[in-house]
Amino acid sequence: MAYALITGASKGIGLSMANLLAMKHYDLLLVARSGEELETVANTLRTKYNVQVSWLAQDLSLPNAAETVYKWCTDNHYTVSVLINNAGYGIWGTFESLTLEKQSNMLQLNMQTPVALCHYLLPMLKAQPQSYILNVSSTAAYQAVPTLSLYAASKAFLLVFTRGLRQELKGSNISVSCLCPGPVNTNFVDRAGMQAIKATAEKFGMHPDTAADIALKGMFNKKAEIIPGALNVISAFSTRLFPKNMVEKIAGSLYKS
Repeated sequence: MAYALITGASKGIGLSMANLLAMKHYDLLLVARSGEELETVANTLRTKYNVQVSWLAQDLSLPNAAETVYKWCTDNHYTVSVLINNAGYGIWGTFESLTLEKQSNMLQLNMQTPVALCHYLLPMLKAQPQSYILNVSSTAAYQAVPTLSLYAASKAFLLVFTRGLRQELKGSNISVSCLCPGPVNTNFVDRAGMQAIKATAEKFGMHPDTAADIALKGMFNKKAEIIPGALNVISAFSTRLFPKNMVEKIAGSLYKS
């Protein structure tokens, strides 16, 4: 029995992907910080779709989090055929004004943990007839974003890492994809402390179910990069056409308080 493992599965895009995969009769391994929320999600999915669902409450911003997740899988003989590195967050503010500790925790979650999970789980994924890795980045990966400087940098890292890993595994049984959504109506704005632009973000944000549906279709179709929404596609690729200074100034103006 092979499972789909989803990080950040208790809410937002991760929760939507869990629901969609359960509808496709995938058994699930769900990882997030809140055990109470995960237990509720797991019970709902088991009852609604008659699938196996196991969960692990784990703070993925901790240095050894990926090793803990891997040990949980091996100790319980869980075999993974789909790895979705969805967990991530941003912190809003200038680099100088934010504490180094908070920014380091974000970098650990957004970069180091997905990389480590890919490394730990590659042998499992290679043992399956067909496997998938989906790393969740952001349209912020395509340019620097003042007041979200390290968030954008971490998502750019994840995008480039995914591109490289995809090429390394080309011709194997593992397809590697990167999801780069624009604004999605999740708790990202609240977690980042961006209440000043919350109304605007919610007005233009995509529903997480829509983003998740596009993401999974792209993943199963073995697409390299998946950008939900035509405007987001145009925005991402326009960064190649205009001077970086202009693009970065526009990006910064969108996130001013």
